[in-house]
Amino acid sequence: MVEIKNLTKHYGRNAAVKGISFEIRDNEILGFLGPNGAGKSTTMNIIAGYLPSTSGSVTVCGHDITEDAIEAKKCIGYLPEIPPVYPDMRVEEYLKFCAGIKGVARADVMPQVERAMERLRITDMRRRLIRNLSKGYKQRVGFAQALLGSPKVLILDEPTVGLDPAQVSEVRQLILDLKKDHSIIFSSHILAEVSAVCERVVIINKGEILAEDTIAHLEESMTASTLLNMTLDGERDQIIRLLKDVEGVKDVRDVKEIAAGRWTLAAELENERVRDEIMQVLIANKVGIVEMSMAKLSLEQVFLKVTEQAGKRRSSLQDLLDETPDTPANPYDAE
Repeated sequence: MVEIKNLTKHYGRNAAVKGISFEIRDNEILGFLGPNGAGKSTTMNIIAGYLPSTSGSVTVCGHDITEDAIEAKKCIGYLPEIPPVYPDMRVEEYLKFCAGIKGVARADVMPQVERAMERLRITDMRRRLIRNLSKGYKQRVGFAQALLGSPKVLILDEPTVGLDPAQVSEVRQLILDLKKDHSIIFSSHILAEVSAVCERVVIINKGEILAEDTIAHLEESMTASTLLNMTLDGERDQIIRLLKDVEGVKDVRDVKEIAAGRWTLAAELENERVRDEIMQVLIANKVGIVEMSMAKLSLEQVFLKVTEQAGKRRSSLQDLLDETPDTPANPYDAE
């Protein structure tokens, strides 16, 4: 449905996107994840035809977004991070205006506007000036305009920003329902939300794709049920030292004091058998074991681990470069 090949975007010498490639399949909800400044919005703006790329290609429903922009854009419904609404227009007026811009046939304008308002539950706001709406309702109006024209592809950049928990749940269900008729790329900082609606994710950082897979496979590849969550009583430094000295403990993280001398933490293990040795070591050193449970890494933990590993790789490369100062730098290379 959407194919991105070797996409690059430079702002002067800075590369916001660095030769990335991925695809959005038919009737799929793809999660697009990355920290602030990772290149998510730039990539989505290029896919939508809002920004030109420096190099590479984007094909939407068989149409190149650069060479056949009009036909490609007919297939796209786009909700940017900041909803593209006109504050001095009324909700219904604005949606009718957007339908006209999108080339919706006159006879179909009101049916499509009514359906979009109904799906986003803004029908009772139809006569309200957009400037007088809450941030959440403005977000809904922006989402409604993305549905006009029955696009085959929806690009949703942070679609639940500003919504309360009940509204987030409604939009989440709407996105799942829209999958029947649309391919969707969905960006969000709320990783639990991505887990709830997306089948596959692409993780991007510093303009580069770090991982692309189903959520289940990513979680399994990072750790196969080898995260040990614990609540322990004792001295913090001793607990961490004892755990790290156990063979098979790969990492100790998320150490938090929840009461005087009581700590919650997680240990990443090579396999489940390491848990038994941990118990023996803690008991032998009189560390109180309040609770222990095995769990897979959550999507949030996978995301943090992937970006952390990428950071370490970049640091190692920089260390290597720092050790070879005689190598002249190319002034035309992107920073």
